Amino acid sequence: MSAIISVKDLTKTYDSGFSALKSVSLDINEGEVFALLGPNGAGKTTLISTVCGLVRPTSGSITIGGHNAIKDFRAARQLVGLVPQEMPTSPFEPVLNTVQFTRGLFGLPPKPELIESILKDLTLWDKRDNQIMSLSGGMKRRLLVAKALSHEPKVLFLDEPTAGVDVELRHDMWRLVGQLKDKGVTIILTTHYIEEAEEMADRVGVINKGEIILVEEKAELMRKLGRKELTLILHEKMEAVPDALSAFDLVLGPDGKTLTYTYDTQSERTGITTLLTELSNTGIRFHDLQTKQSSLEDIFVDLVKG
Repeated sequence: MSAIISVKDLTKTYDSGFSALKSVSLDINEGEVFALLGPNGAGKTTLISTVCGLVRPTSGSITIGGHNAIKDFRAARQLVGLVPQEMPTSPFEPVLNTVQFTRGLFGLPPKPELIESILKDLTLWDKRDNQIMSLSGGMKRRLLVAKALSHEPKVLFLDEPTAGVDVELRHDMWRLVGQLKDKGVTIILTTHYIEEAEEMADRVGVINKGEIILVEEKAELMRKLGRKELTLILHEKMEAVPDALSAFDLVLGPDGKTLTYTYDTQSERTGITTLLTELSNTGIRFHDLQTKQSSLEDIFVDLVKG
C-alpha cells in the first residue's frame, strides 16, 4: 500500500523555545483511517496544522500525494480537507453560501449537486438558508465537515471531530467516515474518545511530548499489547491471598469475594491451568469466572504512562 502522506524528521520549535514536534516521521497509507492519539498538549493539533500548511515547520519535509507541501503548497493543499476544532466562519453567512464559497477558494467551478449531496448527508440541507449563528453546536460541527468536503479532497483531517457533541452526531460521524473510506478517501483522526479509534481506525499512532512513540495496525496492537484478566467469583469471602498462591500475583477484590489473575495472551503458557490446580489444592472454591480483554484505551494509558 502506497503512502499518500509522508512526514520526515518534522520539528516545530516556537520562539519561546518550546518544542511542539521533535523529529516526527510518519507515513499515512492511501485509503486508510489513521487515528492519532495523545494526551492534551502532546502535539496532535500542531502536527495536523503543520501538514495542512497552517503552521510552518522549523525543519523536516512533508509530501502529500507526491507534492512537496512547502515548496508546492497549492497542489498539496488541494488534496486536503481539514475539519478544525473551531469555527473560523462569519456567523452571518448562510450555510449554503459558505460551503459553496469554500469550494470556490480552491479554484473549482460550482457543483450544486455535490454540495446538495454533502449537506443532505450531514442533515444540513433543511438549514441551507440559515445563518451560521442560528445553528446549534452540533450543526456547526457538521458544517465544518461539509466545508472540508466541498472541494472533494483525497485526504481528510478530523481534529477532535466529536468533542463535546451528542451521541447521535458521534455515530453519524462514524457512519460518514465509513462512507468516505469506501470512496477511497484517506482519513486522519485525532480524538480523546478512544472508542472512536477502536471503532473506525485501521492503524493507530500515539504521540506524546511531541514524539511519535508507536505506530501499529490496530488489530496487531491489541494482539501484542492486549492483556486478559480472569476473575474468579469465590464461594466464600477471603481476608487475604494465601502464600501458596503468591506466585500468581492475584488481586483480591475489596469485598473479598473475587480473585483476579492477569495473563499475557501471547505467552505459550498462560498459567491458568496451574492456577486452577493450586486453587483446588488450597481448598479455594469458586462458582463462576469471567474474562476481560484489555481495550485500546487501556493500552493507550499504559503507553503514555510508560
